[in-house]
Amino acid sequence: MTTLGFDCVLRGGRVMDPETGFDRVTDVGLTEGKIAAIGDDLAPGAVELQAEGLIVAPGFVDIHAHGQSLAADRMQAFDGVTTALELEVGALPVDSWYAAQAGRRRVCNYGTSAAWLFARQQVKIGLTPDASVSSMIGMGQGAEDRRWSVDAASDDEALRIVGQLRKGLEQGAIGIGIPNGYAPGAGIKELTLVCDLAAEAGSVTFTHIANASNIDPESSVESYVQIIGLAGATGAHMHVCHLNSTSLLDVERSAQVLKRAQDQGLPITVEAYPYGTGSTVVSAGFLQQPDFTGRTGSTYDRVELLRTGERFADAGSVREAAERDSGDIILWHFLDTENDAGHQRLLDVSVLYPGGAIASDALPWVMPDGSLYEGEAWPLPESAVSHPRSSGTFTRFIGDYVRERGKIDLMAGLAKCTIIPTQVIEASAPDMARKGRLQEGCDADLVVFDLASLRDCATFRDMNRPAQGMRHVLVNGVPVIRDGALDESAAPGRAIRGKGLLA
Repeated sequence: MTTLGFDCVLRGGRVMDPETGFDRVTDVGLTEGKIAAIGDDLAPGAVELQAEGLIVAPGFVDIHAHGQSLAADRMQAFDGVTTALELEVGALPVDSWYAAQAGRRRVCNYGTSAAWLFARQQVKIGLTPDASVSSMIGMGQGAEDRRWSVDAASDDEALRIVGQLRKGLEQGAIGIGIPNGYAPGAGIKELTLVCDLAAEAGSVTFTHIANASNIDPESSVESYVQIIGLAGATGAHMHVCHLNSTSLLDVERSAQVLKRAQDQGLPITVEAYPYGTGSTVVSAGFLQQPDFTGRTGSTYDRVELLRTGERFADAGSVREAAERDSGDIILWHFLDTENDAGHQRLLDVSVLYPGGAIASDALPWVMPDGSLYEGEAWPLPESAVSHPRSSGTFTRFIGDYVRERGKIDLMAGLAKCTIIPTQVIEASAPDMARKGRLQEGCDADLVVFDLASLRDCATFRDMNRPAQGMRHVLVNGVPVIRDGALDESAAPGRAIRGKGLLA
């Protein structure tokens, strides 16, 4: 095989595969978008990429990425991401979403879940889902009639909601997105039916818990216990989105109850991102809940509009902003990790959760007028803004937790970015069995980076600075970043679909 040559050869890097533990300086040969050989002194490739002194690893798999655009993909590629999936919220109709993405240029592999929230909007208030609209914008729709968010579904409505989700799974959705925090009025009967469907399909629910609060009733811990109960009652795989931002100051207790449930064999998985600042739409109900400060430990002036930097004074000013534009994105600085060692320790509990994945919760790029940036300019326009996690989640995690503070070794850190998120979804999406791994026969989604210089560069003042340290990034065998520079013509991303319903 090696005498025939390759389409591309990565030369002399430290090749690391977290699934098998393979860790050796050697070459990697690629042919037709696959890893064809791993070994010393491979035959020449049509393209030769030097990797001496660099880490060669599987491309990072982000199972929580709302950007879903060329601009978002490019920024995430500099963060090492080769697969970026919209799973927490999802889309409807699913087939229309995939068709729309196929008509766009995509750098990263992409996919979606079926959107429970949008099924609720359709059934409760007659709002027809639009698959061409960003999930973040969709979450802010229907603000004039909040029944979809605050009212329980009747038995008939619950069955219709499940029917919409069933269609989504049949059309290739990767599980069901359940951002319960944006529809806290949903009842347990409805949620058990949704989870029954996920279990029937052998699929996953991607769940944003119903309540983010430090105190009972309706605390974060209560919400995690609800997820545990749904896993036990229905057998559905319950995936917990962003353990850090929904646990707030109660992350230690939240982690304890989740770990005990896992130890009992319940199908529960976890993700987090390494920031103490969350983000959502300004119309999110929890921002206007009674005693917001007492329940969250956060004052309103720690919440700001992303595109303007406006800080809020009280629930009334949040309501006013939501009335102006219900889909406006906010930043919520719920932890002060720079000045409070205790807050950093809480963030560490979520990020280092045993067997937990790193996932960015990356946002779209927003222009000053509130529109989403859909252009192809590179670098991005200076006026385009997003949460820094949209640019630097994975490089921040490896740079801080692996290199700087030594909280986790490199192989284990890479696992949290590659094989662990892959294994969350591969039973639902068979194509993922060839991703998140650096093994012969797997897809050539690869990163080559300099550990010493790897760092996130985006800040809350300069949000659109690409991360540094990625020397080469390949998606399906195509270099999208080569020698540290973006190939603006490259768009090799492919659809990742769910397997559909079981027979």
